Amino acid sequence: MSVAFTKEDSAETASETLLPDRPISPHPNLVTAAGLAALERQLQQARDAYDAAQAIEDVNERRRQAAIPLRDARYFAARVRTAQVVADPTSTDIVAFGNTVTFQRDDGRVQTYRIVGEDEADPNAGSISFVSPVARQLTGKAVGDEVTVSGQNIEIVSIS
Repeated sequence: MSVAFTKEDSAETASETLLPDRPISPHPNLVTAAGLAALERQLQQARDAYDAAQAIEDVNERRRQAAIPLRDARYFAARVRTAQVVADPTSTDIVAFGNTVTFQRDDGRVQTYRIVGEDEADPNAGSISFVSPVARQLTGKAVGDEVTVSGQNIEIVSIS
């Protein structure tokens, strides 16, 4: 095999293995205790996947298989390092980080979400990020208060 092919293969491998870092939010990294535990689990999973990739004999395949876990490990390490755990709210008088809030939209839909950190937010599972437009409008409000989100009025039905 000529050196030209080796360099070409190396350039191709380099482009596959030098992944850009995952973007990190400019907002404070507020998390619930469960959110921090999830970040720590994801960091360990990324480290385990990286360690597994290191066992691959072929250097080019090893680099390819290690690229994503290495990028994820950098991301989760940064998120764990900067995490600010927010204690569960002690009051249900006003909406705050960690509360679960139920609200009704103009069209009659009733929705319930827990306000959590960015990395732990999953609207399909009933949680939204504290920096989401809905959470920003609801924070600091009480049952019966109405706010406008995306041109639609929503009324807070309950806070837990």
